[in-house]
Amino acid sequence: MLRGSYGTCKHVDSPGLLRAASTLASNVANDLARLFGDRFTTKAAALESHGRDESYHKCAPPQAVIYPKTTEEVAAAVKVCQIHRVPVIPYGAGTSLEGHVAALHGGVAVDFSHMSSVLEVNPVDMDCRVEAGVTRKRLDSELRDSGLFFPVDPGADATLGGMAATRASGTTTVRYGAMREVIRTGTRARKSSAGYDLTRLLVGSEGTLGIITEVALRLHGRPEAVSSAVCTFSGMEGAVDAVVEVMARSIPVARIELIDDLCIHAINEYGGSSYEAAPATLFFEFHGSQVSVAEQSEAVADLVKDHGGSNFAWATSQEERSKLWAARHTAYWASIATAGQGRRGFPTDVCVPISRLPECITETQREVKAAGLHAPLVGHVGDGNFHMLLMVNPEDAGELSRAEAVVGSMVRRAQSLGGTCSGEHGIGFGKLPLLAGEHGAGSLEAMHRIKMALDPHNILNPGKLGSDPRAFAAAPDSA
Repeated sequence: MLRGSYGTCKHVDSPGLLRAASTLASNVANDLARLFGDRFTTKAAALESHGRDESYHKCAPPQAVIYPKTTEEVAAAVKVCQIHRVPVIPYGAGTSLEGHVAALHGGVAVDFSHMSSVLEVNPVDMDCRVEAGVTRKRLDSELRDSGLFFPVDPGADATLGGMAATRASGTTTVRYGAMREVIRTGTRARKSSAGYDLTRLLVGSEGTLGIITEVALRLHGRPEAVSSAVCTFSGMEGAVDAVVEVMARSIPVARIELIDDLCIHAINEYGGSSYEAAPATLFFEFHGSQVSVAEQSEAVADLVKDHGGSNFAWATSQEERSKLWAARHTAYWASIATAGQGRRGFPTDVCVPISRLPECITETQREVKAAGLHAPLVGHVGDGNFHMLLMVNPEDAGELSRAEAVVGSMVRRAQSLGGTCSGEHGIGFGKLPLLAGEHGAGSLEAMHRIKMALDPHNILNPGKLGSDPRAFAAAPDSA
């Protein structure tokens, strides 16, 4: 498995690829320098910062970084790289968790920080068009006075281009859907039956089939009423069973999040909050009219009590709700900050049919405890997705080995229950060996053929999705 510790930035080998030279060929560098001027750099600090993400994967730096301002500049850079067979790696905010931005074969990182404009907002049609470098918080700020909002909210303040590339989702996915449901390609029509659905092909392709420079997004009207709530459970099974029943009764919750006691302790210590650290806590949010929100809230409160939930507390003001969801969104960074000096995050996620969620969570927690590991749990449990935030010492080979074994077992369990190795983190290179157990050789070969049809020289984020399956299929126990 291609995982590794933080530390001195160095190249990481990728199956099926040769290691790149430490510097970019002079003719390529000269061509890019002419195109970008001082927005082309080979400075060591820039290379290192563009070779790592928010996980503990080893840094794999590019050989150069460019900062385009237009789609035309991106196209010109890709043309240069295609001529010289130089890899191209898109870079948004660097918030991915599976090594998506790692330049496994060197090459050029395309940083979208200079392409951060909201190009148009169409209130009547409830859509917008943004450049790839716009972050979700920036878009939300731009939309504040329009009466609209963009619902997809992963924990990180990621770029919209990166969110499209990884098919991101978040706390509101249970109500509003993930990136694949809110992106449009080609036309602004609400639906189309004209040809292949290329949007679905490119969304989630992680920069391996093309580079996203602009995104058209579907927006939603801000609800008339919003209410949030917190409740606690004496055990994980009661909380998960409550979620299963809420979903089975089709109560249209906007958010339903599960957090364990380890995560609550970290959130309290990190942010100065005082949530009760019960074995399991559920965060809810309801959107709609005043009447519908009241009905949803009452129905969920009754269900929660039936499953042993208690301490049901409401957050009705904007300030209270903001604090509640800010606490949830800081869970990963709070867990790292409070885990102890030298520890790094080794986060992973899976997604299973909601009926199998209780089994998957309880068995995974049992294995984590048996392995002597520290792993706070959070989950977008309304759609069967949960995360284990393993905290590891990257210098402790034994601990890393135990963590990898737990993650591998967790993924195989999810797959055996009809689930997937990742509900939202994506594949990068970190989970590449796990695809074989989920898709089989035939599907992986089909992915590879699509990759070769659209990127015949394998320059688009090589060593990730679409790689030759023979390069990584022989690692069923990797994690």
